[in-house]
Amino acid sequence: MTEKHRPESLAVHTRLAHQTHVVLRLGQYMLASGASAFRVQDGMERLARAVGIERLHVQMTYTTITATAWANGTFRTEVVEQRNLGVNADRIDRFNAYVQSLPASLLVEDAIRDIEKIHRRPVLYSIPVSSIASGLACAGFAFLNKGGLVECLAVLVAALIGQAVRRLLLKRHVNHFMTWMVCGFAASGLYMAIVGSLQSTDVIDATHQAGMVSAVLFLVPGFPLVTSILDLIRQDFIAGISRGTYVVMLIIATAASVWAVSSIFDWSISTTQPGYSLEPLPLAAGRALATFIAAYGFAMLFNAPAQACLLAGLNGTIINVARLVGQDADFNPVGAVGIAAFFAGIIAHVFSRHSRFSRVTLSVPAVVVMIPGVPLYRAMTAMSAGQDVLTALESTVTLLLTTTAIGVGLALARVVTDRHWRMEEPPEVPTLGDSTPTIPEPFRH
Repeated sequence: MTEKHRPESLAVHTRLAHQTHVVLRLGQYMLASGASAFRVQDGMERLARAVGIERLHVQMTYTTITATAWANGTFRTEVVEQRNLGVNADRIDRFNAYVQSLPASLLVEDAIRDIEKIHRRPVLYSIPVSSIASGLACAGFAFLNKGGLVECLAVLVAALIGQAVRRLLLKRHVNHFMTWMVCGFAASGLYMAIVGSLQSTDVIDATHQAGMVSAVLFLVPGFPLVTSILDLIRQDFIAGISRGTYVVMLIIATAASVWAVSSIFDWSISTTQPGYSLEPLPLAAGRALATFIAAYGFAMLFNAPAQACLLAGLNGTIINVARLVGQDADFNPVGAVGIAAFFAGIIAHVFSRHSRFSRVTLSVPAVVVMIPGVPLYRAMTAMSAGQDVLTALESTVTLLLTTTAIGVGLALARVVTDRHWRMEEPPEVPTLGDSTPTIPEPFRH
């Protein structure tokens, strides 16, 4: 390179470093908020075009992002890592709205200021409020799992305390595997203490042990589970597999704590007789109310605004009640879940077009109520204890099929409603321009 071109080239490289940095910072913050790989990549590409990057190639896992940017005849590769795992639906929607409204040209300095303003917004719900939401959501789950009044009330208290413990531990950045295990111990142990105390005083009989599993359902990582499946279906394999591994580790941590508590105190969590018997109309009303409470509560745990919680609750109520009615009529359970998830995605698409909330915020809380958490923990506990392993394996296969059906249903809804999911754009590698000025002097003959 000649002396004439060296200062200009250095300035171009320096500016590209700042452009790449702000794009990676956006991706890091969106990934930390729980956004899917497609959403993160789309946001980064939109911002890259606005700040002057001609082409951007992104590769990501659940904790790292690698990006190569081309501009003005040169390129730069940068890697960023994030360990702040979690879900913040409000932040995802705000980042999504921001990148959707970007101008054609934007200074890096202005972009940094805007991104930091969104990132620094405090969470919407305090620890007491989110704890109450957790208790009510798990109580709704308990009713949907045929738990009676005793189970629902005990689950409410246990899940409330468990969520408070989780928020306090996450605030101190405790390892997530340990956090989920401690919270599983706390919630299941508290449920056992409440029900056991009532049994010892002959207030209730010994038929309420199985509700303990519902007390830990707030620990089901529903949001990353669904986004992991969506990543895999869209062929973002590295991001989907790494996110899925994170989900599996959290489920194992929770199941281990439930198994340990039930084994130490010889507590049975096998299925018992239903806690209620209702006529079809009251049953449908109870299911609708319980589903709405559960979906609304889980949307709050995902830090969705009140209006988004309401829409997600309505979405979940519509699709889950219809699914349960279909299953009562002997419709294939896995097929019913897949169809319900498909319509959850369609309804979320309609709601999102008339609100500022993304489809993922309105669909994931709605389908979380269909994730079969209770059979999952029962199957894992049975296998850990060496009890009826074949039945546990059969239940596990059913659970995998059900979870897959949720992802496939949501993905099909996205394919139907989103052109970017229907058509793949072939990747292009930009040229670096004329290479003649870079020829070393000895070869300039």
